[in-house]
Amino acid sequence: MTSTETTMAYLDEAQVRVDLAASFRLAAGMGLHESVANHFSAAVSADGRRFLCNPRWRHFSLVRASELILLDADDPSTMDRPDAPDPSAWCIHGAIHARIPTARAVLHCHPPYATALCGLADPTIPPLDQATARFWGRTVYDQEMAGPPDDPAEGARVAEALVGNSVMMMGNHGVTVVGESVAHAFEDLYFLERACRTVVLALSTGRELRPMDDDLADSVVRMWTRFTDQGVAHFAELKSLLDRDDPSYRD
Repeated sequence: MTSTETTMAYLDEAQVRVDLAASFRLAAGMGLHESVANHFSAAVSADGRRFLCNPRWRHFSLVRASELILLDADDPSTMDRPDAPDPSAWCIHGAIHARIPTARAVLHCHPPYATALCGLADPTIPPLDQATARFWGRTVYDQEMAGPPDDPAEGARVAEALVGNSVMMMGNHGVTVVGESVAHAFEDLYFLERACRTVVLALSTGRELRPMDDDLADSVVRMWTRFTDQGVAHFAELKSLLDRDDPSYRD
């Protein structure tokens, strides 16, 4: 690697650190996390196997860019490190980054409305409006949880189920969203929880739902694909709010 390439790699990792740290602060502010048990990660190598992850049991609202730990999905001694990540983070995120190189960011958490839907016999998100239709035909509904999240076999199973998908509703568990960048993944997570909130509120009325027909839902999904830059802009605006109120996430 040339000196220029080394510098670019460093700058890329530095930016990923800032963006990933921001995503923790934002998730905490929106109430998307649960205790200190959820995990976000982001790849910093071309093959996706080297990635950043939050330190074990660090509250999302306190995470700083400099304290994100750098992990290698091919390193079997990871859990022997003094700064070893939470076992469930290693099992799930390590498996996803090893299996799916396009998953540049992997956000796993237990948002209240999405997790509520994940506890239903049918966790499907019907296309009731533009936000719910965003996930029409592009969400995997995983109802096959076979063990706790710190079981390597469960991590491998989740990673395999995610192949070819970007959003996973995990039965009896929570959600996992992957994206080509932290900004893209966070935008999906943001809208996923809003979509699930709409579904829960609609179901709570006890009245019959009126979802879009398939053709209309498909057209809305196509619309969202034309607005991927909106997610990047939204994330930049959210970081501006963090910078105004508490820029310590950048440290």
